[in-house]
Amino acid sequence: MNERSHAAAIAKALLFTILVPGTVTVYVPHRILLSRGPADALPIGPLRYLGAALLAAGAAAYLWCAWDFASAGRGTPAPIDPPKRLVVRGLYRRVRNPMYLGILLVLSGEALFFRSRALLGYAGLVFLFFFLFVVAYEEPALTRKFGEEYERYCDRVPRWIPRLSRDLEG
Repeated sequence: MNERSHAAAIAKALLFTILVPGTVTVYVPHRILLSRGPADALPIGPLRYLGAALLAAGAAAYLWCAWDFASAGRGTPAPIDPPKRLVVRGLYRRVRNPMYLGILLVLSGEALFFRSRALLGYAGLVFLFFFLFVVAYEEPALTRKFGEEYERYCDRVPRWIPRLSRDLEG
């Protein structure tokens, strides 16, 4: 991949990130928090620190995956400009959907940090959407595009629960 196309892929990934995950993880939660009442608040305590850690970890995971899409996959997270190559490095060696998990960590972290049951419910709805999208559209599309290479990948790497063992090449 030449420098110019690499820079273009990164710029497109950044634009997509601002528009879509930015809406899901910043704009919608902001609107939810503006509309919440005092009865919505979760109990206060050290959960706020856990929330901040989850938020940071989720943002880092998403950005790492977007970088891998641009650099190794030669594409973006946007379904209209997907990677041209199957990305199986980085977090994708551990779990098939780390970008979605990163977004869910951000939302869960926000729910804990802002002590919001409504945000926790929203995170659950987002997970349901991700699950249905992955099963009904994304996995069949990737199977058509990458064939046996993707099927072998699915056999080795779990969909949602990251594999923590080192033996991932098998």
